[in-house]
Amino acid sequence: MKAFIRGATVVASLGILFVVCTPDRAGAQQQPVPPAAPAAAPPGDMQAVREQLEQLKKDYAALQQQYGERLQALEQRLAQLAGTTAGTPAEQPPAPAAPPTPALADQAAAAAAAAVPAGSSKVFNPDMSVIGNFVGVAGKNPLSTQSPLELSEAEASFQAIVDPYARADFFLAAGPEGLDIEEGFITFTSLPSSFLLKVGKMRAQFGKVNTLHTHAMPTADRPLVTQNLVGGEEGLSDSGLSLSRLIHNPFIFLEATGEVYASTSEVFQSDERSRLTYVGRLRAYRDLTEATNIDLGTSVAFGPGEGLPEAGVPGLADSLSLDRRLIGVDASFRYRPLRRAIYQRLNLRSEFIWSRQERAFDTNANAFGAYGLGEYQFARRWYAGARFDHSGRAFDGTLTDKGGSVFVTFWPSEFSQVRGQYRRTRYAEDVTANEFLFQFNFAIGAHGAHVF
Repeated sequence: MKAFIRGATVVASLGILFVVCTPDRAGAQQQPVPPAAPAAAPPGDMQAVREQLEQLKKDYAALQQQYGERLQALEQRLAQLAGTTAGTPAEQPPAPAAPPTPALADQAAAAAAAAVPAGSSKVFNPDMSVIGNFVGVAGKNPLSTQSPLELSEAEASFQAIVDPYARADFFLAAGPEGLDIEEGFITFTSLPSSFLLKVGKMRAQFGKVNTLHTHAMPTADRPLVTQNLVGGEEGLSDSGLSLSRLIHNPFIFLEATGEVYASTSEVFQSDERSRLTYVGRLRAYRDLTEATNIDLGTSVAFGPGEGLPEAGVPGLADSLSLDRRLIGVDASFRYRPLRRAIYQRLNLRSEFIWSRQERAFDTNANAFGAYGLGEYQFARRWYAGARFDHSGRAFDGTLTDKGGSVFVTFWPSEFSQVRGQYRRTRYAEDVTANEFLFQFNFAIGAHGAHVF
């Protein structure tokens, strides 16, 4: 910058000198030639030319000194500006940017996309996922109609925030029998006094296994007590309302839940609008150490029974408004050391369920069922476990089924699992079944967490 200014100053000075000198020469040429003059110029004219040259030299020197002073002042001003606001756009206009190369353009687009908030890309789209559950079975079981190879369920989930006060969850289950709404409800999260309200179709908060979806089960099947007393695979799932409240104190977490349903489930059924199903649950949770915790719960459910025909008269049980009641107690123990959380884990779980079913013109049918399950993680992606089953039947508690299972699960990733299970069942009809089950679970998309 300084060199440029100095060069410009010198060029300007030479130009001025040329302009000043040129008119005099031109004027001298334009003067008329004297008629007859001697060869030598008169002394007076020579003296006048010398005086003009001397004056031009003085003017040029003064002009050069003036420009030098101005240049020095400008340099000082530039130095002051460089010390305060160096590099600002006001000092020097930026050069026009060259067109970005394709690689730089891609990087700029990626940076712009990363700068956009994560939620803005799916403002109008919920979190979506699809989970497939493929189950195969080999062996002999004359009392089972399970297919040897079957995609037993494909679950599609849609979950999103509705507004600042509620969220919605939908789970559609497609199987060999067709498409069904496994769950679909809205949850109001901002009610007074820390209440939580769910409205829609839900799995009732009865025990532990009933709340679990098929892909979240630790085994390829459900316990016998679930099959005999709590509705099997579909379980106690119905349309209704669920109101819960979490109570926390320094020693324990307590969760109290009250629910009312429409009596259209596999367990409680009625054609009368006034015959509803009621479910209540109290759950307690406590951390024993930084690596262990215990979860205890008790549940009760009562409503209209299934209406088993009695005395050869179809539908007689419905006309007598028979009632059914379930009482459950569950306990879970978890061990997961923080320093080896991805390599080691132990889960122990058990449920005890009592069923009381009214029967027309007969004594009530009382049944009891339970299971105990243990699962241990012995490597980063490997789990092994065992389960013991014992259960009476809802309409005849004297008929008891017993069984046991061992299973091994491998998780290739968080989105898939492979499981093998050996199951031995001794039915009340004095039939023993030995079966081997294998299961493949695979998921795509973002699937939200289920009830812990």
